[in-house]
Amino acid sequence: MSTRVFLVDDHAMVRSGVRAELGGAVEVVGEAADVAGAVDGIRATVPDVVLLDVHLPGGGGRAVLETLRAELPSVRWLALSVSDAAEDVIAVIRAGARGYVTKSISGPDLRDAVARVADGDVVFSPRLAGFVLDAFAATSPSAPQPEDPATDPGLDLLSAREREVMQLLARGYTYREIGSRLFISVKTVESHASNVLRKLQLSNRNELTRWAATNRLL
Repeated sequence: MSTRVFLVDDHAMVRSGVRAELGGAVEVVGEAADVAGAVDGIRATVPDVVLLDVHLPGGGGRAVLETLRAELPSVRWLALSVSDAAEDVIAVIRAGARGYVTKSISGPDLRDAVARVADGDVVFSPRLAGFVLDAFAATSPSAPQPEDPATDPGLDLLSAREREVMQLLARGYTYREIGSRLFISVKTVESHASNVLRKLQLSNRNELTRWAATNRLL
């Protein structure tokens, strides 16, 4: 079954372009251009993923999130914005978005981001990693803050290559991007990623990002 996606952006041409980039990879079940329209449309369709612009008439993307997140817990939110300002990134992540990508993203990467968010992963543009890690740390005040960034014993279980893969995964790079940076195949990246999660006793990239932030490894 195709992922059901709802588009929220105040520019019709942007929505049209996103539709074209997504193609047949998803089912676009609705669109909205402002907060009120987004709230009504998302309630009516209950999509799998909402592609949400940050700056909208009527209160912005954060207002949509804060209105519907608790009411519709099955819906996952991916911010898609021209803005890469720290305050915008952190605001929507704290409000409940599962990811944040900028509108400079390529079509294939956008389709991949939607699929990953639909699967429960977190996704963000690599250069926004620091902002997202700040947001995760801020929403986990009870998390331990080690003085030594390498105090977690799990780190000693990782090989040098696995540490490289771990850091890039935690920063939000895709398997393809990691393979290109480290000059290894996507299959090898997948193998290393599986080993990293197993050795650290983590379930997914979301937990890995929190673990890396807590241990100040980025």
